[in-house]
Order: sequence, then C-alpha cells, then structure tokens
Amino acid sequence: MTILVDTPVWSLAYRRKRLTVTEQAIIDELGDCVRKNRTVMIGPVRQEVLSGLTDLRRFELLRTTLRAYEDLPLVAEDFELAAVMYNRCRVAGIQGSHIDFMICAISQRYDAPIFTTDGDFKNYAQHLDIALHKPS
Repeated sequence: MTILVDTPVWSLAYRRKRLTVTEQAIIDELGDCVRKNRTVMIGPVRQEVLSGLTDLRRFELLRTTLRAYEDLPLVAEDFELAAVMYNRCRVAGIQGSHIDFMICAISQRYDAPIFTTDGDFKNYAQHLDIALHKPS
C-alpha cells in the first residue's frame, strides 16, 4: 500500500535536530515506510517542505534528498475534487488550506492513506472519503 506523506512528517525527518519520544516514533514509522518503498509525495508538499530554507546549502541538500521520492502526477480532476472537498468541509464549518484538500483529493484517487501529524486531517476525514495512516 502506498502512503502519501504530509509536510509535517517530512519536516520532522529533515529539519529538526532534537526529537521527542513521540516524534522519534513518527520518524521510525516513516523510515519503515521508506524501506518498504511505500512513500509518495506530491509537488505541493515538496514545495512546502523546501519553502523557508534560506540556507542555500541546506536547501540543495534537502532538494537532492527529496528527489528520491516519487511525485504522484496531478491532473485537472484532482484540482476539481480538491475544490469539492474544500466546499464540503466549509459547509460543515471546517476550514483548511488548499494544499490540505489537494492532499485529500490525491489520497482518495490513489487510495493512499495520509501520513500526517496535522490534526486538521482528522476533521476532514469525518466528512471526506480519505484514510489516515495508522502506524503499525
């Protein structure tokens, strides 16, 4: 099964120096998914992970590292579905970013659970046909 990894998980893996026990468990799970070749990414997540790195050396190192991960292709229908999902959640009083709803749309199309630490996705999952990755 393919796992769509969200920005906060990648950020834990590649940006932070000291991790809590909980964060280390998340990184261990990501490592397990990587070793099993189950991780995928989308361009908007790649952009979020790389954004804000002002040190050019660190940026280039992270960009090179992230190139090892496959980007799932996005098509027009994904953007349309993301908009439908955004609207559905908004009617239910739930707000989120456009990138979050693109992640949801891609997750649904590829039947790929979302691996995230962002609690907003639990709210989205109450109204959308998406699955969240549960570490083994």
